[in-house]
Amino acid sequence: MRPSKSVLAAIGCAAILSACATTPGVSSTAPVAFDAARLSEHIRVLSADDFQGRGIATPAEDKVIAYLSDQFARAGFQPGGENGGWTQTVTLNRFTASSTTARLKVGDWTRPLVPGEDIVISTRAPGAHVMLTEADLVFVGYGITAPERQWDDFKDVDVRGKILVVLVNDADFEEPALNTFGGRAMTYYGRWTYKYEEAARRGAAGVIIVHEDAPASYGWTTVRNSWSGPQFDIVRANASAERVPVEAWLQRSLAVELFQRSGLDFEALKVQARSRGFRPVALTGASFSTMFDVATSTVETDNFLARLPGTTRPDETVLYTGHWDHIGVGTPDANGDAIFNGAIDNASGIAGMIELARAWTAGPRPERSIVMIGFTAEESGLLGSEYYAANPIYPLEKTVGGFNMDSANVYGRTTGFRVVGFGQSDFDDRMATVVQAQGRVVEPDGNPASGGYFRSDHFPLAKRGVPMAYAASGGDFRDEPIVARTAARADYTARRYHQADDEWSADWDYSGQIEDLNVYLAVGRELANSRVWPQWKPGSEFAPARAVSDAVRQ
Repeated sequence: MRPSKSVLAAIGCAAILSACATTPGVSSTAPVAFDAARLSEHIRVLSADDFQGRGIATPAEDKVIAYLSDQFARAGFQPGGENGGWTQTVTLNRFTASSTTARLKVGDWTRPLVPGEDIVISTRAPGAHVMLTEADLVFVGYGITAPERQWDDFKDVDVRGKILVVLVNDADFEEPALNTFGGRAMTYYGRWTYKYEEAARRGAAGVIIVHEDAPASYGWTTVRNSWSGPQFDIVRANASAERVPVEAWLQRSLAVELFQRSGLDFEALKVQARSRGFRPVALTGASFSTMFDVATSTVETDNFLARLPGTTRPDETVLYTGHWDHIGVGTPDANGDAIFNGAIDNASGIAGMIELARAWTAGPRPERSIVMIGFTAEESGLLGSEYYAANPIYPLEKTVGGFNMDSANVYGRTTGFRVVGFGQSDFDDRMATVVQAQGRVVEPDGNPASGGYFRSDHFPLAKRGVPMAYAASGGDFRDEPIVARTAARADYTARRYHQADDEWSADWDYSGQIEDLNVYLAVGRELANSRVWPQWKPGSEFAPARAVSDAVRQ
């Protein structure tokens, strides 16, 4: 349910006054009067029904690229892509599963599984058909092998050809005091992508992730919407060795029943799985069967790149990134709406990038180059950013760092500026100076257990050593009606994220996003007009990758 018009109207009353309370300045920290009306119009256009949810490799993609090319050209940026154009071609494999059947069996008990309701099943492995008949099931806890943490959920058990049943997140989520994986903040080992990758390395036939709302940080509706349609992957040299044939999610209630009928206690095994001494547990007498057709095709989609060349060090690059894609057209909701408009996620971030481009060209030309990238296929697993990070147009060793914008604040000014991945790099301190001047405070991510640092487009760059900031408004709202603003923000997370109701509203308040944009601009100006190279903090797992190229930046 969307907030009522009266609630949104109350929120919007102060929007224009708050948004335009600043004036342009020349200094790096002087606030800029970003235009709330322009932000709103970009979001409205990009999330309109005729953009069909911005699905990749669809006619909607052409509309997105055309709009961005026009807007960034008007803002004064140059094409920053391949061959003097606006884009970088990203070749993907698309996998569409159909005629899916699945069932669980324990002894004489058989439970047919309804795709989308009980289970979602997909694949990113080559082949025209998947058929597993009564494959053995084995519970492998969190499915993690982490030698540096003296952790191995598999021990010496051979899981080749088996279906692995795994838990969401990592072992510290349920019991942070263990501090085996750094407390409740999710590590990459907790991400679903890792679990599928590790299973492939071990030759498993498939993975069933048991979905639970809290450790996943999203509900079943998000799972269904994200995994029921076509799945994409970058073109791999040896996909058969890197992907399992079956990638699935199962409702928790069915997992509990499956374990019970196998003579096992799901909750007791979850507790055991938090220990380094855990060993895989076979679900004796239980099996999983599935069959589905797979239509595989190669598609081309595009990253979008715009550039403002630097005056004295154009080979050094400051990045602004965000993804232009969304889910496209999917399963109709209760209102019959099948278009996943993606207004907040992430037309709002792209709108911010366009207006940042205007701010950059309105001031003095920077010494270093500014590059803005609208990544494709974020919703398919960060594939556009993964492709760029593996095939950078601007060398990563000379990429200063950057800011990732994914889902902006459209509900008003807040007391805090929340940094996802707080403590990773000195971007925390650089941003704090500007944030404090705004009367706000820098805050760590309020829900580090959700693994937000691994779920957006900065991550493929960060894991290759490029310092990247991922931060935006957080904390309490500063302007009345505070209760209504808080309710509207919570409503988005609970009912509209990755659903058809993520639609534009004329009554949104952009004053919070504008404060955030001023942070990105001010810190970007400081970096673009200096010889400074942001640093990872001691202990960051990303520092070693950066250190390899330290000599290039001397």
